Amino acid sequence: ASFPLLCLRSPLVTPLIFGLLVQAPCTQPSTIPRPNFVLLLADDLGIGDVGCYGNDTIRTPNIDRLAKEGVKLTQHIAAAPLCTPSRAAFLTGRYPVRSGMDAVNDYRVIFWNAGSGGLPPNETTFAKILQHQGYTTGLIGKWHLGVNCESRDDHCHHPLKHGFDYFYGMPFTLISDCQPTETPEMDRAFRRKLWLSTQVIGLITLTAALGRVTGLISVHWKTLSCLAAFSLLFFISWFSSYGFVRYWNCIMMRNHEITEQPMVTDRTTFLILRESISFIERNKHKPFLLILSFLHSHTPLLTTEKFLGKSRHGLYGDNVEEMDWMVGQVLDAIDKEGLKDTTLVYFASDHGGWLERQEGKRQLGGWNGIYKGGKAMGGWEGGIRVPGIVRWPGVLPAGTVIDEPTSLMDIYPTVVHLAGGAVPQDRVIDGRDVLPLLRGTVAHSEHEFLFHYCGVHLHAARWHQKDTGAIWKAHYVTPIFKPPGAGACYDRGFCPCFGEGVTHHEPPLLFELSQDPSEARPLSADTEPLFDTVIRRIGRAIEEHRRTLTPVPEQLSVSNVVWKPWLQPCCGTFPFCWCDKEGDN
Repeated sequence: ASFPLLCLRSPLVTPLIFGLLVQAPCTQPSTIPRPNFVLLLADDLGIGDVGCYGNDTIRTPNIDRLAKEGVKLTQHIAAAPLCTPSRAAFLTGRYPVRSGMDAVNDYRVIFWNAGSGGLPPNETTFAKILQHQGYTTGLIGKWHLGVNCESRDDHCHHPLKHGFDYFYGMPFTLISDCQPTETPEMDRAFRRKLWLSTQVIGLITLTAALGRVTGLISVHWKTLSCLAAFSLLFFISWFSSYGFVRYWNCIMMRNHEITEQPMVTDRTTFLILRESISFIERNKHKPFLLILSFLHSHTPLLTTEKFLGKSRHGLYGDNVEEMDWMVGQVLDAIDKEGLKDTTLVYFASDHGGWLERQEGKRQLGGWNGIYKGGKAMGGWEGGIRVPGIVRWPGVLPAGTVIDEPTSLMDIYPTVVHLAGGAVPQDRVIDGRDVLPLLRGTVAHSEHEFLFHYCGVHLHAARWHQKDTGAIWKAHYVTPIFKPPGAGACYDRGFCPCFGEGVTHHEPPLLFELSQDPSEARPLSADTEPLFDTVIRRIGRAIEEHRRTLTPVPEQLSVSNVVWKPWLQPCCGTFPFCWCDKEGDN
């Protein structure tokens, strides 16, 4: 009681206290030591596939342990419902439309290692900032953000150009084509059309030749030769890419060196885990950032014999349980090196589970719990609401559940802040520093609005009305489910973003997610008195958001996505690309 009186009476103490008050915000971060970062990113994992999010049949004890020892986010939102744009947003803290990593066409992800599109060199990842702050940075596993621009060794989109000191893994993504025993997955419908066209052209050529030989049709030999040459060239032009997908896309790299072409899938899980643990052991005496970007649980669901047939959900469940075991191995390595209290561990998925991924009666995609929709659907919760868990013993309160809107983009400013860096001031950063929210020093997320894109097309937006706790979500475009009411686009394999496969809503579909998280009961002006007010407010927010967008080159344009032989990473002399350096070792 006497201290304030003393301050008022002392001319020396007053400026001292004032100086401390002014400096407090600047010195506050130093009270929290700079941690190591281990960021675990699953691939295509549905929020309903994890025990701590309600699944009681797939066993995920290690991920559940993270939640028990840390903070579980129940409204953790991906910035896109597909791999490439979501991962671009994760690393840059920006909606992918800002970097050109969202598509205007149906090619919504990087399709080839030999494409020229990818994460632009002028984007600043949080890894690059941490590198400048003295961190050793590593990415192990999946990249899927491009490799080259103009030549097969310029590596302009490579992880090492984006702030990583070490890379081991797939520059592309895991697909069923990587497994010789599986049905090809990549561009399946288009490949059928190309093969059918080849057969038609070949049949025309053969008919013309037979007609010429039998005298039934008058065809000049020069015309026949041109037809035959065109038929052969047409076949070669597409088969040279699609016929060798396993060699062109299914490769493993260490830094710039190709170690397996094609990858030997039987040992991939072991190698990725070994590399992750080795990275932690090598860098235990200095600050480090490790992103373990799992190939699990993407098809073809590479699963070792130890886990096959062990789950109650077939191969997909086996695969998720193996990934959980890998999480446990990484956590054990952190504990073994005495780094548990100095390491922030984060676990998430890049987007929702793939509902349409089936082979016969086998379900090979994930489950999104109570949430409607899934992978590739930009608006529905099932495509973008993902697991989000953060653990940092002694700093973050254990066993906490936060039901506030957060984004994968928030990792960017949060990690940069904790590492002592500063976010770039020359561009819009859409993520928000969530450390105060995670620590419980603030009650609400900084996100008032979040915008949900499907490609470059805005499908939905949400408004977190903090004074009431309401979370309004307006859908302007939704995919047409087939069969009707099925909850996914089983006729296509992927739900589209535009064209005949979507419905435009005027007025928009409106849901209040805190009351209706499954988006089952759309509101209207008749049932919701605030309907018009909410729609107008969200509409103004969208207009303000769009004014912050600037034109950028389209990284996923057809010209950037198409296979270019001169950009093909090759272990050998192109087109004879083959090596197995891991086997040699």
